[in-house]
Amino acid sequence: MQTRNLIGGDWVGSDSGRTFDVHDPATDAVIASVPECAAAETDRAIESAARAQERWAALPARERAGPVRRIGELMIQRRENLARLLTSEQGKPLDEARGEIAYAASFLDWAAGEAQRIYGRTVPPSTPDKRILVLRQPVGVAAAITPWNFPSAMITRKLGPALAAGCAMVVKPAEQTPLSAIALGELAIDAGLPPGLFNIVTGSPEPIAQAFLSNPSVRLITFTGSTEVGRLLMRGAAQNTTRVALELGGHAPFIVFDDADLDQAVAGAMATKFRNMGQTCICANRFYIHERIHDELVSRLVEQAKTLRVGVGTEDGVRIGPLINDAAIQKVQRHVEDAVNKGATVLTGGKRVCPGPGLTDRFYAPTVLTDCTPEMLVFSEETFGPVAPICRFEMENEVIRRANDTSAGLAAYFFTRDSSRLMRVAEALEYGIVGANDATPSTAQAPFGGFKQSGIGREGGAWAMDEYLETKYVSWKL
Repeated sequence: MQTRNLIGGDWVGSDSGRTFDVHDPATDAVIASVPECAAAETDRAIESAARAQERWAALPARERAGPVRRIGELMIQRRENLARLLTSEQGKPLDEARGEIAYAASFLDWAAGEAQRIYGRTVPPSTPDKRILVLRQPVGVAAAITPWNFPSAMITRKLGPALAAGCAMVVKPAEQTPLSAIALGELAIDAGLPPGLFNIVTGSPEPIAQAFLSNPSVRLITFTGSTEVGRLLMRGAAQNTTRVALELGGHAPFIVFDDADLDQAVAGAMATKFRNMGQTCICANRFYIHERIHDELVSRLVEQAKTLRVGVGTEDGVRIGPLINDAAIQKVQRHVEDAVNKGATVLTGGKRVCPGPGLTDRFYAPTVLTDCTPEMLVFSEETFGPVAPICRFEMENEVIRRANDTSAGLAAYFFTRDSSRLMRVAEALEYGIVGANDATPSTAQAPFGGFKQSGIGREGGAWAMDEYLETKYVSWKL
């Protein structure tokens, strides 16, 4: 299958005619070829967006909301096809892919409502012959760079509020998962979104990102990905003083106190650690278990991890699919080997597995490690794989200090039945998202983003609109 990019409402190839292949991570089969675009095509997409944005911003909010909501409705109507496409290019189990499509659609529905809640203000003047007005207006063209781990939801979480605010967008999806983005472009056309408001360019990151950074028509760059790339974009954005919104890496602690509901804690650990094969920016990466309940909780985690079926994401009952590529599984293997060499104990997993003939070696068994220490890579870096490293703790202040001892600050989780402790710990954790007895906190109406080096800005809810709006102060002399 050969696909095209969406620029100015037209489906086009690259100027050079070059393409690159998209592979199924489970089998390495080529499932599609997509255009290898570069700066010239990206600049045309930006200029197309700039022309369309001016007309779009002038529309009443209700008119902008209509197509945004319809894209989300079409996602739900076509969820099965979209989910299967997502699984084929990304590898996650089909049930999770269906969940991602519904999650992605929810951002569009919420943003459509927010379009009609963009309010200005009047401010009391300092003299009787003046009036002070504060207006909210669209920032302009937004350029989005999105990751492979949630190839649909990470686009709609940006696209929804951008369109609702009156902006146009150019999206560069991850090279591993461009097909979900292209499918969204088809839905946008079917939903009646005017041409030029949603543009898609695929290709190598460097020339496309450089076009985003150097083109003065781009007023915002929104990026989800690694902290290292986020830093590069911040540096590049300085040349035009382009606004940036960054959702960067995480290193989430998962803390279980001795008074926790263990059934709830185990279910939460399984949900946040092994979803998408541990390839989520907010998945638990470090487990701190109180010494009084350590052995029981670890035993239950091991028992649950052993039940997770590994295989191709389209097969019934599969909970763990392949990792996205060779580099990903090599990193997981390196982290586990480092932990074992430094004294960790493998209670289950700890190796690659082959679920069947004709499959790649990118499948990794759900893994539980104990006796982990801060010197191990699994405790000092984001693993991004199905590995649960565990250590003991005794004191509340001790575990908070250890949980905060990182440059990342995206998500954290803890479990307790003590209401006073719940508030103390929630306030003390230096993270933008805190799950208190809740391992699945993400939702369209809440602000998603991190502290410290985990990002700048927020996505979700009314806070997402702020990224795509400028504040204008009008002083009116009567």
